[in-house]
Amino acid sequence: MTGPRTERAVLDTSVVIGPSVAPVPGIVAISAATLAELHFGVLIAKTPALRAERLRRLSVIQRHFDALPLDDSVAASYGQLAAAVVEAGRQPRRRTMDLLIAATAHAHGATLYTRNPGDFVGLESLVTVIAV
Repeated sequence: MTGPRTERAVLDTSVVIGPSVAPVPGIVAISAATLAELHFGVLIAKTPALRAERLRRLSVIQRHFDALPLDDSVAASYGQLAAAVVEAGRQPRRRTMDLLIAATAHAHGATLYTRNPGDFVGLESLVTVIAV
């Protein structure tokens, strides 16, 4: 006998770096792709103050989340999602990081929460995307 299924959620980088949002239900995670974007943001900061703030935020996020890895199942999901983007008449290479985050959600059967739902057009049949 199994218990109730726990909802899973993956937060897009736009949610992680933005102002606070209402609580997201279930088990909440981030993708390793989000950590990559955040590390990049620290390194390209134009001022020491901005770099310090981005590094502080990265540290907080790393303490609060264990990032889901970009493993074989995420790679397989990425292939499906990139093909769906092409089918929708869009360019997957321009959206690589967004697609890796969406693929992480897809591979883990999770809902994707984002501030930029337009980044995920064409994936509606594969990933539940919720705008916050």
